[in-house]
Amino acid sequence: MSSLLFLSRTGLSAGGLLLRNGGGRYTVVSPELYSLCHKSSTKFSVRCLTGATGEHTRGSSYGRRALLAAGAAVIAGVVASFSHFQKAEMKSATPQSKANENDVLEKCRTFMSPPVTDVGTLQKNKDDIKSKMELLIMETQADVCRALAEVDGSSFKVDRWQRKEGGGGISCVLQDGRVFEKAGVNVSVVSGFLSEEAAQQMKSRGKPLKGKDGKLPFCAMGVSSVIHPKNPHIPTIHFNYRYFEIEEEDGTKQWWFGGGTDLTPTYLDNADAAHFHKTLKDACDQHNPKLYPDFKKWCDNYFFIKHRGERRGIGGIFFDDLESPSKAEVFEFVKSCAKAVVPCYIPIVKKHLNDSFTSEEKHWQQLRRGRYVEFNLIYDRGTKFGLATSGSRIESILMSLPLTARWEYMHEPHKGTKEAEILDILRNPKDWV
Repeated sequence: MSSLLFLSRTGLSAGGLLLRNGGGRYTVVSPELYSLCHKSSTKFSVRCLTGATGEHTRGSSYGRRALLAAGAAVIAGVVASFSHFQKAEMKSATPQSKANENDVLEKCRTFMSPPVTDVGTLQKNKDDIKSKMELLIMETQADVCRALAEVDGSSFKVDRWQRKEGGGGISCVLQDGRVFEKAGVNVSVVSGFLSEEAAQQMKSRGKPLKGKDGKLPFCAMGVSSVIHPKNPHIPTIHFNYRYFEIEEEDGTKQWWFGGGTDLTPTYLDNADAAHFHKTLKDACDQHNPKLYPDFKKWCDNYFFIKHRGERRGIGGIFFDDLESPSKAEVFEFVKSCAKAVVPCYIPIVKKHLNDSFTSEEKHWQQLRRGRYVEFNLIYDRGTKFGLATSGSRIESILMSLPLTARWEYMHEPHKGTKEAEILDILRNPKDWV
């Protein structure tokens, strides 16, 4: 198997990849050739051409002179070498299997990072629901990050992490951008044993979980995102789509999907709210016209800040523990919802990019963000599950919190103001489509 350390796209664009094989020879590899290399059986270690520490440098000036002198010949050799790998594989693979393999590889080339699970394993088990879900959440992460980066003009920091108990994830964060104060899009694929606290949370939702010797093996994966813009006239969006699987004492497996997309504006724009909800409704209606009204109501009830008597935002859709009519059908529904994220949000962002705002409007945005923090830390299931799971990535869990927020004692907007208008909607949800 290949042994490759992924370097972020910033590192790739700065100088490519330098691979060292078992014989101690170095080759310069483009991102495309790196992807092909990843499926080969040759063992490599990876270094970035910039960042002059490591055994290959022998002094930074020596490394640079050697690379400049040999660059053209090395690249030609790499191309020939990987052409040989491809030809050898084609001889042993049927056209159909090769097409399927290339389909997975092509998808992986568009991701922000290689998947958490080895690409070869995903290819081998491409029809398994866990493989399909991991590819979907990786694709969703990449699609959303590209759309946000295009609007903002900044790039995401790609932070790949591992969990010693099993699995890992990729956190993509854009902070202090031109448009977005903080935008995070996280993928996690984790496995292991449920903690007692996490198991109790699930049992409280009516799941009769029976573990062996007190242990419950589980596998969970999902994509989760919160986008906090700078301009108070651009709303905050949150989305999360996930798959969960638990093995019980007798070997049977419980599985379910969960997720949703919701909008939290600082100021109400009726056209924005209608566009957002209609886009989600269209995604739901592809599968069953009953889904949107049910999941819209569920969303309004779920994102309720009980101690404030108000919703976090103007809703969207939310569902959990979804396990019917079938695994394949629920997956296709989740896929449609995930594909709706960019079209339901980016047009709203572009519409308000150049809206002016006052210091008073910015002040109100900070107060509303305080409510966002309250919900996430006190009520949100995902946050509570993450904090209760051993080995969780705390930075990624708390990525949902805004960079800035504000709390004031006994603050209440004056009647008839735009601030009072949105607060009334948060206290009395309405139908938008």
